[in-house]
Amino acid sequence: MINNRRQSNGRGGRRDGAGRPKGSPNKTTALLKEAILTAAELTGNDGQGKDGLIGYCRRLAATEPRAFASLLGRVLPLQLSGDAGSPLKQDVQIRIISSKEQRDAAVAAAMRADM
Repeated sequence: MINNRRQSNGRGGRRDGAGRPKGSPNKTTALLKEAILTAAELTGNDGQGKDGLIGYCRRLAATEPRAFASLLGRVLPLQLSGDAGSPLKQDVQIRIISSKEQRDAAVAAAMRADM
């Protein structure tokens, strides 16, 4: 009979209590997330930190709408919740804007609506 179990020398391997506890956050992921948020906050809207993280996000939405939409898609599901009896319904509208002028006008209108 061949024994396929790894021998434990007390430094890793499969044993009770080894590794990170189930459900605990990965420290590397948490550090990376914090670094990204800090960098965005220090960059701001003008590259010098104006309006902090919100300023950076507004600039990203104006200059890189695809990247901003990707971030928004990751954040929205975490922010929305419904009651058990009446779950939320989503209505998503996507507009394709062909020219830079149309895009600039749409971004300006959206920014005015935020204020």
